[in-house]
This record gives sequence, C-alpha cells and structure tokens, in this order.
Amino acid sequence: MIQNEEIDHGKGFDWGRTSLEYAMFRDIYPDEFYERIYHRGLGRKGQNCLDLGTGTGVIPRNMYRYGANWTGVDLEENQIKEARRLAAENRMDICFLVAPAEETGLPDGCYDFITAAQCFWYFDRERIFKEIHRLLKPAGRFLLLTMGWLPFGSEIAMETEKLVLRHNPHWTGAGMTRCEPQPPLESGELFCCVDAVGYVIDVPFTRESWHGRIIACRGVGASSLPTEEIEAFKREHWAYMETLPEQFQIPHFVTMIDLQAKEGPVWP
Repeated sequence: MIQNEEIDHGKGFDWGRTSLEYAMFRDIYPDEFYERIYHRGLGRKGQNCLDLGTGTGVIPRNMYRYGANWTGVDLEENQIKEARRLAAENRMDICFLVAPAEETGLPDGCYDFITAAQCFWYFDRERIFKEIHRLLKPAGRFLLLTMGWLPFGSEIAMETEKLVLRHNPHWTGAGMTRCEPQPPLESGELFCCVDAVGYVIDVPFTRESWHGRIIACRGVGASSLPTEEIEAFKREHWAYMETLPEQFQIPHFVTMIDLQAKEGPVWP
C-alpha cells in the first residue's frame, strides 16, 4: 500500500490489487515510443539497463528486442509475479526483483541506462536521485517517461474521468493537460538535462481495452475503494462503452526527460 498526501488526498492505493488487469491492458505504449528511446542511443545491445517501478515489466519486455540486458524492480510482489510470467511466456531473459526504487539493493555502478515510466511521482524525491546516481556507470543516463490521456481532447476520456470521480472523488489523476516538460529540481545536484521533450500521440483502443485500461488505473482497480464500489464502476463504465464504436483513438501526451549523471561520489 502506498500513501502520499500529494496523491489522491492521502488515500492509499495498491497496484497489486489490479495486477491481472494491468498485465492485460497497460501495455499500450506505441512502437514510436520505444523507437524514440532507442534512437537516443539507449537500450542498445551491450548495455545493462534497469527499469524502476517496472510494474508488469512493460518497458523491459518491449525494449528487449533491441538487445540490451534488462532488470526490472517494483515494490509490489503481484506486479513482479505478472512481469515474470509474461517474460517467461515470451522467452525473454529478464531479471525482475521485488524492491523499492529508493533502495534497490543492487550493486554500485552497474547500469548504463535507467528508466522510470509513469511512476516517478510515487518515489521519494529526496532519496531517489541518490540511488539512481549510485546505480549508474559514470555519465550514465536516466530517462523519466510519462504518457497520459488528454481528457480535453477526447469526449470519451472526459466522460470516463467523470465516472471515475463519481465513484472515487479522492482521485487526483484527472484533468491532464499538455505542459512543457522540466527536469525535477531535486535532480540538479547529481544530473544534467540532456533533453526534455513532449508530444501528442493518438493511441488506439477497443471498447474492451479502454475499459480494462481504466480498471487498471489508480482511481479504480488500484484504489482503496471497496470491492462493491469497483464493481459498480465497472458496470456503469461498460454500459457507457456499449454506446461507443468498437474502435476509437484517445490522444495522449508523452514526455521524455533525459538526464545524465554528473561525476560525483558513490552514495552509501
């Protein structure tokens, strides 16, 4: 269970509650997303790479094609269980470990490249950059990634958000807009910013996959809502899905903040 006063008004949430749905419906980053990472010279053959807050291993599994060696860590045991299952089913040699991002227990200076996708705001910012810097090789890179739907560009996303908030008014994940990506202030002592970009991309969904994507979000399946409330949301949201075309697109805003480790001490 994670609790943060800045997220969902302090209400706890647990990604392990929705790991099955997460494994089925959260693998939605388009090929362009991974190609942009690769063309930065990251995740390539011969590199050792680490994904923090890996969830069900979406980033390592999709970057595996480019030939790097990958490790993924996540706080939730159920998430790692699903990551291991999916990797094994696809004959991928990826190491997945249960560990907090701020204290992985992994050796110093082992990684060329570290990622954190759609999870950075859950980390302790006073600790995370010291841990990432400790884990990276000299001049290693850290890529901070997000991709969130844009409700003001999609009636479907907007109506879905309204329904989530009707059942879970504590959810603070609604209302995302485009913004200029900036490196976190806490990174400045140990990292320099190589690049920070944001762009909009249309992500295709079916009624089933959008419904599943929403169930596997912090406001619904991972929330601390009672089971009966989650089931009520599912019924109402699916009723809405049945009014829509079978296939549609939802605009998403992607950000990539590329940080490079400065020379400095190995942190204890």
